[in-house]
This record gives sequence, structure tokens and C-alpha cells, in this order.
Amino acid sequence: MPYIPDFDTEAVLHILNSIIQKHPEGSPERDAIELAQIALIYPRHIRKEDDFRRFYRDVYDPSFKLKVSHEFSTREEADEWLASGKAEDAERVRIAGKGFMVVRLPGRSTFMSAPLEGEEEETDESGEGSE
Repeated sequence: MPYIPDFDTEAVLHILNSIIQKHPEGSPERDAIELAQIALIYPRHIRKEDDFRRFYRDVYDPSFKLKVSHEFSTREEADEWLASGKAEDAERVRIAGKGFMVVRLPGRSTFMSAPLEGEEEETDESGEGSE
């Protein structure tokens, strides 16, 4: 799929609508296209079109790298920051050289292991981590 710089949302919705007409009501294809239309309208509805355009551009950027917002030398230091309430859901951090993602749970946030590029642990044939 090619990258479409400065796409016109209305034009894309119009094209999707013409494709919808080729599929019967209730078909999986029609349902999927209608869902795509709603997904395209949603950023406008919540006034986040610029954020969506940035996300779209980043998806097609071959140099895209995950952004690490904070680096902590210890888990205790990271936990203090997490408890401060400044962390955002899905924010990526590095703790003692390892990648983690902030995850919001009901009533609290926590860290989930989320290796960063080049950090995947190598395993030997038995499935055990290499020393």
C-alpha cells in the first residue's frame, strides 16, 4: 500500500463509499469498509486529525523507531516515577537497560516487559535463555 501524503479525508470516504456499494448489505466486506470509514471519521470527531496524520506518516516511515520517554537506572526509581502519576498509558521506558511499557489497569498503572529494538533475548535450542 503506498503512502498518500496530505490525503483528503472526504475524498477517501467518498472512495470507500463507492466500494461499499459493490457489496451486499451485511456482507463481511461491506461491514469492514464501513468500520474503516468510522475509523477515519473518529479522529475528526475527537479533534485529533493532526495526531492521526502524524501516526499515519510514522507507520510509513522506514526509519521509525520506538521513542523511549524516560530511562531509569533502577526499578525503584522507575516505580517512584510511576507512582507520581505522570506516566501515560503505552509510554515506553527503559529500566536498567531493559524496555518496558506503562499499562493502565483499573485504579493503578504498572510496567509490562516490552523489549526495545535489539534487546530480544537469544534462546538456545532448549528454549532457555543464553548465558
